[in-house]
Amino acid sequence: MPDIQLILRSTQVITPDGTRPASIAVSGGSIAAVLPYDAEVPSTARLEDVGDHAVLPGLVDTHVHVNDPGRTEWEGFWTATRAAAAGGITTIVDMPLNSLPPTTTVENLQVKQEVARTKAHVDVGFWGGALPDNVKDLRPLHDAGVFGFKCFLSPSGVDEFPELDQQQLANSLGEITDFGGLLIVHAEDPHHLTAAPQRNGRKYADFLASRPRDAENTAIENLIAQARRLGARVHVLHLSSSDALPLIAAAKHEGVRVTVESCPHFLTLTAEEVPDGATEFKCCPPIREAANQDTLWAGLADGTIDCIVSDHSPCTTDLKTPDFASAWGGISSLQLGLPAIWTEARRRGHTLDDVARWMSTAPAELAGLTRKGAIEAGRDADFAILDPEATFTVDPARLEHRNRVTAYAGKTLHGVVASTWLRGRRIADQGVIGEPAGQLLQHGG
Repeated sequence: MPDIQLILRSTQVITPDGTRPASIAVSGGSIAAVLPYDAEVPSTARLEDVGDHAVLPGLVDTHVHVNDPGRTEWEGFWTATRAAAAGGITTIVDMPLNSLPPTTTVENLQVKQEVARTKAHVDVGFWGGALPDNVKDLRPLHDAGVFGFKCFLSPSGVDEFPELDQQQLANSLGEITDFGGLLIVHAEDPHHLTAAPQRNGRKYADFLASRPRDAENTAIENLIAQARRLGARVHVLHLSSSDALPLIAAAKHEGVRVTVESCPHFLTLTAEEVPDGATEFKCCPPIREAANQDTLWAGLADGTIDCIVSDHSPCTTDLKTPDFASAWGGISSLQLGLPAIWTEARRRGHTLDDVARWMSTAPAELAGLTRKGAIEAGRDADFAILDPEATFTVDPARLEHRNRVTAYAGKTLHGVVASTWLRGRRIADQGVIGEPAGQLLQHGG
């Protein structure tokens, strides 16, 4: 083996072959080997023994709205990546909106990369955006390193990122498929949304009725049909409606190249618990009922849902008015996703192996991040060290998010992130975040 600088030892190392006692040998920022627990420590190495804390592969969050530049008061790369590090996340992929400019041309991508370069506490990649008028920009963006392209099938909420109709979707998807790219889709059908009752006010039930499950189900059905016709690779973002699971499962069985994510808020929060006026719970698609959540967990268990990512979509406090119709829609959870999911997963009989697969391995595979997502030789030495039995109560004042509005305030969660490691370097320790050590990533890198 090459010179080993670090041996990280634990009784619970989550590897692709399961959880076991092990010593992880790190050389030059990479995992050189996963050794027996009592392996001899080389003279060149220092030993970090974390006892019974679990060592997970660093989490990969492929759905983060950093909003930088242009709406940096909503978040920004400095605070977003600090929150990620505090939460055990070592890689994020930034959404093409709600920054100004959006990531829809190579020039706009370069603007965003320059802003992120000196502020990244974790590794950062970028999605491009597919708009009605930028088909010509998709291949250049792909060549410049974006991991794929996001589109909306219903209004995005910001004027600079319009949605695609079915013909525009086909045009973009055909172009992306030609160069082997990936389209990730906000799947809500605009016709169902327009037909749904729209009421202003504080009642969550009214907001929920305005974003019916049929909007998701129809949009996903149409997307699968396009992917089937074109042989395209597509990914459904933030699945909320469990009604769509049989359709997705059938498409996967048929060989349609479709993957699906859900989010901590859909898997841990329920419509029944949302107080009227509590717009920190507002997101689109919405948090649905407890029975729907149970079925989403079943979809995770059987593999219909591939991964869990945050859809961290923050805003300034003033945009979270008590009116569900007018408040900004987005949940801030970047720092809290791991403990939120672990709390519910353990209650439902799942293991940390499952959590690592859903929150690290599968998102890394989605983005083609071959050096991320697993504790095995040749991968980056990215780790989340978790005390799985410890609990804490969410105090918004202790969050690293720029705007500390959270639907998890006051909740007691299992799982405390003791430290986070990026390429063998400790970047967060007991809540203290180090200096920026992240790199900017490109697809295929």
